[in-house]
Amino acid sequence: MRITTWNVNGLRAMLNKGGWEWVKGFDPDVIGLQEIKAMPEQLTEEQHSHFDDRTVIWNPAQRKGYSGVATLLKAPHKSENLLLGEERFDIEGRLIETKFDDFTLFNIYFPNGGRDLNRVPYKLDFYAKLLDRCDEMHKAGEKIIITGDFNTAHNEIDLFHPKSNKKNTGFLPEEREWVTKLVEHGFVDAFRAIHPEKVKYSWWSYRSNARANNVGWRIDYFMVSEAMMPKVKDVEYHNEVMGSDHCPVTIHLDL
Repeated sequence: MRITTWNVNGLRAMLNKGGWEWVKGFDPDVIGLQEIKAMPEQLTEEQHSHFDDRTVIWNPAQRKGYSGVATLLKAPHKSENLLLGEERFDIEGRLIETKFDDFTLFNIYFPNGGRDLNRVPYKLDFYAKLLDRCDEMHKAGEKIIITGDFNTAHNEIDLFHPKSNKKNTGFLPEEREWVTKLVEHGFVDAFRAIHPEKVKYSWWSYRSNARANNVGWRIDYFMVSEAMMPKVKDVEYHNEVMGSDHCPVTIHLDL
């Protein structure tokens, strides 16, 4: 089974740039999209036709042109949930929880802390609310995969300029600590477990030719329950794929 995550930074823009051609060719079993910035009714019939071979679960933000996630499946699933359980999070369309036979998948667009850091408390509260949910699921013996745009680089290896970004959102100590807490609560950064020294990025600024120079950040992850890790064969960063300021990332599972 292959699950791909991709922050598309506007689904309609990505489709117009031809990004879906790569998805069609690669053909993952599940794809989680973040920052879709669209409601289903805002897409044309032609745009919807790209998804005719998949079941689509939509969770757009209430505010048009902002946030939003979608999960597209070829694999059968048992149930779905769009709510974290707190209105200030749920109105922003940040989560889709999908249950399969062997595990539960969270497709999440984590909040950005904001350039002036005014949204950092909101972001940290979101992490805490999610961790409470996952703790309950782990206690019940469930296996979990969390994927999406975490909007945080965990360690210095995960961004090109760690020293100059220590006071910027995405690499603040309190943000990084929440990723550490996920690890302490039974999750594994699957890519880093398999490739401990490998440098890969998943997001590049549109400024200063950052992508061409590979001046990036690794902020798109697969965090996997420890009990699920024996099923993980690899995590792949598709740095060559264009269509967004993020690249797709795929986890390969042997179920």
